[in-house]
Amino acid sequence: TAADATVEHLLGLRRDGMVPTGLMMRLLGALATAQDVKLDGVVISVDRRPVLPIVRVTGTRGRYVTRLEQDSTITEVFGNGAVLSGTTLAPLGQIELSYKDVTALREGKRIEPNQLSVFVTETLPEYRKKFNVVIEAPDLPKLTTAAPRLEIQVSRDGDTLAALPLILYGDPAIARVDGESLTLLRDEAPLRDVSQEKRLTQQCLEQLGVLPGRKISAQGSRAMSLATRLRGLQKGVQGTAHQDFYLTGDLHVNIDFPNTNSNGLTIQFFAEKEQSKQHATVQSVLRAWQSGLAVAPLEGGGFATLPMEWLNQYGQILADLVAAKALGERDPPPFATLDITRLCQAAGVAPPPSFAKLRGLLDEFEAIPQANLPADLYVDLRAYQRKGVDWLSFLRSVHLGGLLADDMGLGKTVQALCVVDGRTLVVAPTSVLFNWAAEIRRFRPSMSVSTYHGPQRRLDSTANITLTSYAVMRLDIAELEQIDWDTIILDEAQAIKNSDSQVAQAAHRLRGKFRIALTGTPVENRLEELWSQFQFLNPGLLGERADFQARYASPIASGDIVATARLRERLKPFILRRHKRDVAPELPPRLDRVLDFDLSDEERVIYQAIQAAGRAEIMEKLATGSGVMQALELLLRLRQAACHPALLPGRSESKSSKVELLVDQLSQIASEGHKALVFSQWTSLLDLIEPRLVEENLTWLRLDGSTRDREGVVRDYQRDDGPPILLLSLRAGGTGVNLTAADHVFLMDPWWNPAVEEQAADRAHRIGQTRPVLVHRLVARNTVEERIRLLQDHKRNLADAAIGGDLSVGGLTRDDLMLLLGDDM
Repeated sequence: TAADATVEHLLGLRRDGMVPTGLMMRLLGALATAQDVKLDGVVISVDRRPVLPIVRVTGTRGRYVTRLEQDSTITEVFGNGAVLSGTTLAPLGQIELSYKDVTALREGKRIEPNQLSVFVTETLPEYRKKFNVVIEAPDLPKLTTAAPRLEIQVSRDGDTLAALPLILYGDPAIARVDGESLTLLRDEAPLRDVSQEKRLTQQCLEQLGVLPGRKISAQGSRAMSLATRLRGLQKGVQGTAHQDFYLTGDLHVNIDFPNTNSNGLTIQFFAEKEQSKQHATVQSVLRAWQSGLAVAPLEGGGFATLPMEWLNQYGQILADLVAAKALGERDPPPFATLDITRLCQAAGVAPPPSFAKLRGLLDEFEAIPQANLPADLYVDLRAYQRKGVDWLSFLRSVHLGGLLADDMGLGKTVQALCVVDGRTLVVAPTSVLFNWAAEIRRFRPSMSVSTYHGPQRRLDSTANITLTSYAVMRLDIAELEQIDWDTIILDEAQAIKNSDSQVAQAAHRLRGKFRIALTGTPVENRLEELWSQFQFLNPGLLGERADFQARYASPIASGDIVATARLRERLKPFILRRHKRDVAPELPPRLDRVLDFDLSDEERVIYQAIQAAGRAEIMEKLATGSGVMQALELLLRLRQAACHPALLPGRSESKSSKVELLVDQLSQIASEGHKALVFSQWTSLLDLIEPRLVEENLTWLRLDGSTRDREGVVRDYQRDDGPPILLLSLRAGGTGVNLTAADHVFLMDPWWNPAVEEQAADRAHRIGQTRPVLVHRLVARNTVEERIRLLQDHKRNLADAAIGGDLSVGGLTRDDLMLLLGDDM
């Protein structure tokens, strides 16, 4: 036959051995037409079509795997490219993939969700050309044809109009174009029409100015313009939100007291429309104005132009009323009547006659009437103290709380005692409870006092004044909040500065008709501390904490002078702060000096070893936003090394340059008949000072957290023949004690918050002091202590901005740590 002749021609003289691959493929073509072909004596058929490998796709619900397999019908593979599949001899199909791809396919290649569309529309068709494809994934998207189209999805979020243009395939959509890729939305995958996608992209740019997939969000006049463009499109807009964005006219303002028997103020914003009025909520008007927009939404649809001149004059007062949730209330909180009075005065609307009595809080307190002093008062008040009593009495009469923030040592306790009326609760640090009891006996002897403290404590319902500590208040708040106190006084009110603390939350739960906060440091670290104290004094005055943070704290921290002025104006009626230099000119001067010194060679070696250990790594971590705890640990060790090596773990040196300097100064002071206070935040440093005092034959007393008889220690020190030196820990002796026998104050270890140092210095420099007070700060040269002094100066501005004080503020930030631990330290 012709097949026989072809085979003989191809084989030539070849009678045995392996048939070469190229020849074998030609030979199979000839044998495919032969009638009688046997392999090893068995009749077979020959097929010139290659036997292809199998690509099997398995999986479900988006979890698919592709695997390359050999055809299972192949029973024998020959080295020259032929295979036996059952009784059929055929060529083996060639794999036109790289070795890497073949290896991956044989192991099983997972199809990621973001690859699914490419797999179905591009990869799978290519596989079908090279392999036998077996689909064992019933929900694998099917390849289909669908045209791309442009759809613009519009939505509204409050005052914002949003438009999202998309290129979609099919209607309803089966796929979405996302940049260069295709996202499948159903169980079908369209063949992509890239040229039409480009035309739709250009159309989107011309109509909206953005690429498909980019969301446009617009407010105010920009939203109006966007809505106009969307309404002009013939098709493709999905949704109706843009139909609400149209201008109807101008907003007008109406201020009224709708009920003659009510103090509640109503403010309406409205636009005239076809013989009717469309209103806008006060909140939406304020939100638009504060966002710098020119229009606000109306309740019945559409937008109206803001009354910018009116809002620029009165908007902040209105915002304060809204933040305090006092607008429209029949009986607004007392402090809100001040805002209402200001608004009425500015807008030319007569406020209710009952508001007239508050006028005294709006004009530097000059119109505040003089109060009647208690008949049992045994003290001659100074002029500024009399003014403070008048102010507190006036606040009590109008049911408002006040923060008395006079400098330490100006007699805040006496002023508060002058206005105590009815059943009173005084909450103070444990360390000063005895001082309160003594002051009451001294200035208001007819008032009965009960100290609610200790394990056997019991509330005395007959006592005029109940004294307790912040710790006991926190523990017993469930019992204390059951009482309607006539007066509540928080002494050293910075104790509730952290509104998240249990102490602050307990204070906020107390019920009292009249509330007073006493503190010389109303702001120590952050302006949020003011919020917590005023949430106790006049709840709602500064709004919710988040609102206070957004409207005041953050802008002021960023240097916003307008927000600073607003906060000052808001708080001015409720804060009274006087400085010693202004109200007590007879008080002897206070002189401050820095005693700087050099560390000894041995101390310098120790200091530099600590400084070098890990500082570079810590600075690198701080620069990337971490490492704060390690930095604080290093800062602590450096400060200790600058004071006394024996403060460091594992060291026991007996000498310290700083302690030697201190003892030299104390010896001279004692020999001249003066007395001194020595403050340190570490009681362990006080322990190290004591042996040197013994060696120099200097007598001393000590006051720290372990002191039992604090009153006795203070009394003994204040005696003319008492010891010349008092060692104090900052925590236990920095507040609430009068130590006017001293005219020298030594601060052993400077810290970043100078308010702490001021409190300590004012233990001696206060009313009753007759001699100049000299405050000594001991600072080791070329150490972190010098940088701390610079940082103190850097952090003195925030409280001054907020309340006109001169206290230090600002927490120890990451930037501060980098400054303190910098390379040139």
